[in-house]
Amino acid sequence: MTAPTNGRAILLTGANGGIGRACAQALAAKGFHVYAGVRTPAPELDATGITQIVLDVTDSGSVAAAADQVANHRDGQGLHAVINNAGVLVQGPTELVPIDEWHRQFEVNVHGPVRVIQAFLPLLRAGGGRIVNVSAGSAQVAFPFLGPIGASKSALESYSESLRVELAPWRIPVSIVQPGAMRTEIFAKSTASAEAALAEADPRTVALYERQLVAFDTAAAGQRYAPPEVAAAAIVRAVQARRPKAFYTAGSDARLAIWLARIPARLRDRVFQRALGLSGIEPALAH
Repeated sequence: MTAPTNGRAILLTGANGGIGRACAQALAAKGFHVYAGVRTPAPELDATGITQIVLDVTDSGSVAAAADQVANHRDGQGLHAVINNAGVLVQGPTELVPIDEWHRQFEVNVHGPVRVIQAFLPLLRAGGGRIVNVSAGSAQVAFPFLGPIGASKSALESYSESLRVELAPWRIPVSIVQPGAMRTEIFAKSTASAEAALAEADPRTVALYERQLVAFDTAAAGQRYAPPEVAAAAIVRAVQARRPKAFYTAGSDARLAIWLARIPARLRDRVFQRALGLSGIEPALAH
């Protein structure tokens, strides 16, 4: 391991994803030493101020080993922050998403942060640190065919709210950062997984959703994605703030999601149907 650049160090999960890479590089540029949790080392993270550590948030043994590795390296100094950024996106109609994919969604997006926080809390106490949990706009308002990701991020936000009060006696702030749609690899990976699931599903059930999925894909193709640096900047603000806020947004569509969550449900449903091209689509009949 390389030596820390200064006394402020951070554990970041999912560091080899788009937001994770941008975040690791931005924090290192600010003078933090970043312990970049990756499942496999990435050449893009070979830089001053970044130490890559193998970390699989779905594996308790891997998380415990990473915590021991960081603790040994810090030699009692603790951590300034833990950033739970690792995540996956599972999409598709509920009827067609295999239950194993639902489990994977929650294992990474909910249980993963819990494992990491349990293992790294001693280091946060020692360093007077804070927690930053990276959510998504779908936590505020759930889009059709994005039920798994929305449910997992909503659970993460609810957990974060609870945790913030639990850890208040130790003055460990807990912040939620809610990015909008960012230009990262997660969407391509999600689409590939969804297509594989559809290929394995009963064709008669798939046919029931064909028109809706075509409309949804057409609308998604017109989505504007912000660069991951936008999300990274919000995370950096949460890490650097003297008094971190409970909630940060990153990107205009994240702010739009908050507005949509506040309008009446029936009106919101109509907005979604119109925006996604689902209005007027008659349900296909089962064969």
